[in-house]
Amino acid sequence: MIKELKYLLFIFTICLFIFCTLKYYFSNDNKKNSYRLLKRVDKKIIIFSQDIPLLVSNTNGVVEYVEKTIDKNKKDYNFWKLISNDE
Repeated sequence: MIKELKYLLFIFTICLFIFCTLKYYFSNDNKKNSYRLLKRVDKKIIIFSQDIPLLVSNTNGVVEYVEKTIDKNKKDYNFWKLISNDE
């Protein structure tokens, strides 16, 4: 008998917790506060983005491109030819 009452109390507590959580989550006050918070964050982003200093790019000419030279003494290897080669 006590065991069943204990389980009933546990189930009731869990259901009450879920009900209160969902009631708060879907309430109009919570929705208003979340939208207000999002608007405040958007305003802060706009304000801080106006104060960000722009850095001048000094990376012009840093990368040097090397042209591939054709070396006639170098042997070209092809993977499939190496497998099928019986030598």
